[in-house]
Amino acid sequence: MELSQPAILRPVPRCARFLTLDLTTGSDPRATLARLAELPADASQVIGVGVPLLQALGGTLPGLRPFPVVSGPAGTFPSTQGALWIGLTGDDPGAVLLGARRTLAALGDGLRVEEDVATFKYADGRDLTQYEDGTENPKDDQARQVALTEGQGPGLDQGSFVAIQRYVHDLTRMERMTTHQRDFVMGRNRETNVELADAPVSAHVKRAAQESYDPPAFMLRRSMPWGDALRHGLYFIAYGASLDAFERVLRRMAGEEDGVADALFGFSRPITGGYYFCPPLHQGRLDLRAFQKA
Repeated sequence: MELSQPAILRPVPRCARFLTLDLTTGSDPRATLARLAELPADASQVIGVGVPLLQALGGTLPGLRPFPVVSGPAGTFPSTQGALWIGLTGDDPGAVLLGARRTLAALGDGLRVEEDVATFKYADGRDLTQYEDGTENPKDDQARQVALTEGQGPGLDQGSFVAIQRYVHDLTRMERMTTHQRDFVMGRNRETNVELADAPVSAHVKRAAQESYDPPAFMLRRSMPWGDALRHGLYFIAYGASLDAFERVLRRMAGEEDGVADALFGFSRPITGGYYFCPPLHQGRLDLRAFQKA
């Protein structure tokens, strides 16, 4: 029986909205958990719980930790860890927005919105750089194996850990590059998506190729572009059976292994970062038994 939150395994939607929330001062975390437990399962929505909420409940969850601050020669991956993360997906931006309002109303005043990001699907699933995103994504049964937890017990099995980051692109700077320079930053040909054998070691493909790690660092990506004419970029989303694969890729991108930073830093920088656990479903609701024991 499929118990995972359906939006995790579904393809990238036409549009979405992602909310990061923190606990309000003096709020009762158990009241917040009770309200979460009453939310009906929604196939278009995914919800993740962060360490701040878990700590407020006085507990821990195996494998869940705060997003780390990682620095390297080209810059820093910041941590903006929230207590709760909510993704709402659909085909109509207005309907998605109204759905977000309904969810926030149901959760009550124990939470405040720290970030609200509207995203969209571009072309056939490309970043605003016009390069294809998520080329190495696993599919079907492999996607389930990569993204979902197993063998950990009720409230944990078929859950998923998720890493999120929001990147700001300097597209003007990128557009000043030659075609050759851009392709060497990414490590792929933008038109054909073919990997370039002679790309430099700093190319994003060489930094982030999931099969180049031991063990392989596979994850299920569901990233989407965001923004307006003035400020824009990529809302990065990666689901996994643990956070370890993502973190190994993050540290190599930063240059911790060999002092070589990902060339993406030449025109893109992360401004947020968070880790969350997306619990499975049970009887039409989020299965929060692992949190209720806290």
